[in-house]
Amino acid sequence: MNNLKKAEKPLSILVVDDELSVRDSLTKWFVEDGYKADSACDAKDALKKFQKKRWDVVFLDIKLPGMDGMELQQRIKSIEPNIVIIMITAYASVETAVKSLKEGAYDYVTKPVDPDYLSHLLNKITVQRRILSENIQLKERIQELYEVDQIVGESPAILKVFELIKAVAPTDTTVMIRGESGTGKELIARAIHSNSSRRYHPIITINCGGLSEGLLESEFFGHEKGAFTGALYRRKGKFEMADGGTIFLDEVGNIGAKTQMDLLRVIETKQFTRVGGNEVIKVDFRLICATNQDLELAVKERSFREDLYYRLNVFSVFIAPLRERSTDIPLLTDYFLKRLSASMNKPIKGFTSEAMELLKKYDWPGNVRELRNAIERAIVVGKGNYITVSDLPIPSFPKISPEDKSLEAVEKAHIQSILEEMGWNITRAAESLKIDRTTLYNKIEKYGLRK
Repeated sequence: MNNLKKAEKPLSILVVDDELSVRDSLTKWFVEDGYKADSACDAKDALKKFQKKRWDVVFLDIKLPGMDGMELQQRIKSIEPNIVIIMITAYASVETAVKSLKEGAYDYVTKPVDPDYLSHLLNKITVQRRILSENIQLKERIQELYEVDQIVGESPAILKVFELIKAVAPTDTTVMIRGESGTGKELIARAIHSNSSRRYHPIITINCGGLSEGLLESEFFGHEKGAFTGALYRRKGKFEMADGGTIFLDEVGNIGAKTQMDLLRVIETKQFTRVGGNEVIKVDFRLICATNQDLELAVKERSFREDLYYRLNVFSVFIAPLRERSTDIPLLTDYFLKRLSASMNKPIKGFTSEAMELLKKYDWPGNVRELRNAIERAIVVGKGNYITVSDLPIPSFPKISPEDKSLEAVEKAHIQSILEEMGWNITRAAESLKIDRTTLYNKIEKYGLRK
């Protein structure tokens, strides 16, 4: 028998045959060629060995005393559905072996067994199992990147989002995600995609707010060589690239009138032509869009097509701003701290109580994105085991003494907070307080305020 190509983790092989000479010769060949091999004389003995360990490949004789090979094959498949079973048969029972293939056997070999054929067969199985393992790992990695579990929170608002994702993800329904800037609309889109049947195809993102109408048309549909000045080669559009997967249109409310019409057409027909071309390209995609604009108002003002609005707003997911779900802030800060501190190799343990209180009281106009950036900055500048108030790039809010409820105490606290928010820029702070610079200087002197 030829030397078999050894895998990083050799196959484990069980030989089940009532003939001692067959068991011994096959087991010896497999062990010599680097595989892990054992044998069993009948079905009862084989099932005992399955209770003790997991096998990759089983060579199974069709004619066995008691329970025959066909019945044992069914029992083994019920225990380990992905196992590779190779039937061993005499020439007279080839028809039975073919029948076993229909029942899920991988292949069959005839007696007397050809060592060269076994070598070829096991090398083929080794390669196939390695490819299968790599594919499984890749798919798990893709799912790990974009699971719903990465959307952190336990507030009623975010739990409602979880429910909506799980309801709509398995369908091909068009989804509109709404929420303020920084709330994580793209993360929601990716979670929907990764929990759908399209998850092994791409999700293609287009930021509709960052391109002119002409460029956006080319971005959507691609262009042919020479379609316009600078078009030196044919280029695929994002809709073509998303074939089989999902297209995510961020800031969809910023699309101009002509592109709105083109978008409506491709949603309805699932086909388009490249800019400057005549070839009709058919595509299969799922559409998810996001906006922080009031599209209903835009429809009333006729700046957004009503028919396109209804095409996009089939299933709506609203993400509440962070200030409305402050109970999620400790969970989010812990999530970001663990990941960012690990990536920077700075073993920060947590936040001081004052820093956490500040994080919970701040209204986060930039939402989760601002929170993440604030924590990243705090990790960079932090020098101790815990992040402090001074490490955070947000204004602190001086506490008013419980005994002092006077107007002066409230004014002092408010001026201090504005000064810190504006980085002690006197001009900006005065503008925010709607007083002149001289008045502000007088207040600073009066209350003894300091950086």
